[in-house]
Amino acid sequence: MSVDFKQILAKAEEYKPEMTKFLRDMIAIPSESAQEKEIVLRIKEEMEKVGFERIEIDPMGNILGYIGNGPRLIAFDAHIDNVGIGDIDLWEVDPYKGKEEGDVIWGRGGSDQQGGMASMVYAAKIIKELDLAKDFTVVFVGSVQEEDCDGLCWQYIINEDKLKPEFVVSTEPTSCQIYRGHRGRMEIKVEVKGVSCHGSAPERGDNAIFKMAPILMELRALHENLKDDPFLGKGSLTVSEIFFTSPSRCAVADSCTISIDRRLTYGEDDKLAIQQIKNLPSVKAANAKVSMYSYERPSYTGLVYPTECYFPTWVIPEDHPACQALVNAYKGLFNEDPVVDKWTFSTNGVSIMGRYNIPTVGFGPGHEKEAHAPNEKQYKSHLVKAAAMYAAIPMMYLETSK
Repeated sequence: MSVDFKQILAKAEEYKPEMTKFLRDMIAIPSESAQEKEIVLRIKEEMEKVGFERIEIDPMGNILGYIGNGPRLIAFDAHIDNVGIGDIDLWEVDPYKGKEEGDVIWGRGGSDQQGGMASMVYAAKIIKELDLAKDFTVVFVGSVQEEDCDGLCWQYIINEDKLKPEFVVSTEPTSCQIYRGHRGRMEIKVEVKGVSCHGSAPERGDNAIFKMAPILMELRALHENLKDDPFLGKGSLTVSEIFFTSPSRCAVADSCTISIDRRLTYGEDDKLAIQQIKNLPSVKAANAKVSMYSYERPSYTGLVYPTECYFPTWVIPEDHPACQALVNAYKGLFNEDPVVDKWTFSTNGVSIMGRYNIPTVGFGPGHEKEAHAPNEKQYKSHLVKAAAMYAAIPMMYLETSK
């Protein structure tokens, strides 16, 4: 079987203006988590324009577009929600109006992660025009609420939509490199109770904030001693929030709660991470409660799909057929060896592979460092490379998975 890589690249380059316009249209639509309705409708319009054979919007609000009618199913994923803009004074351009200059497109969501969506839609057009689906049905997913709760969308897609592809390509930004995993994460809560009293006589009460202080110091020490992994790197822990309750500013605090962002390397899971904190002498001395946060925010459709805030670590072997399909596609298209690496941040892969063991590999336009940053940028040349890769992957996977 021969794949005409030059023809695929030519088509991807031909569609650069359309991808650029589509991306700028998406950037112009504010679409924070649970507010994605308008961008979903814009994506549906573009899918219809390029000739998707079937388009569905599921009850959670994810949009799924299908190309091909083969018996084997593979999927591409792009989350279509954004974080907010943060301090507007840090932006040199309007984050939604954006700006286009040379190869660069500015605006919120350009890299994280609507650039992947733009490349996916036009890869589908290339697949259809060049008949590259063959034995496959290829589904391109625009997923919601990832920024709020990564992987929740795919919990719904797998459990409720009953979509179970052979493998998935995540189009999160990878600087057009191939990524094969990342650390997991958890959102942990530690709660301490005290007894309030008048602040003029603190000895009459039991100050919950003071009781939390040694816990904070032992958590900092725990971070330094967490497990390391030669590929994914070290597990980490940081205290991200602190809350208290008190009758007034003239009273002793009667409760104190902290939030912990725990990053999990290979071999670490939720049970281990919770137990490590419960085992701290200061936690035992304060009789502190250690638990995991849950997520129950309705999607833009109103659907609530509760989950624990546990996002498992995942890694795919470099010699796995799915990973090798991307490596071979890259070599064929660009006549050089790709960089194979991992993300620093977390993706929907926490569910796709972390929970359900569906092989997942990443390749996306844009740079990870642009995510959540002011003056976020995407690159037209990256959109072209990604569209060409996505179009070539089904045929290359057919070869490597024989």
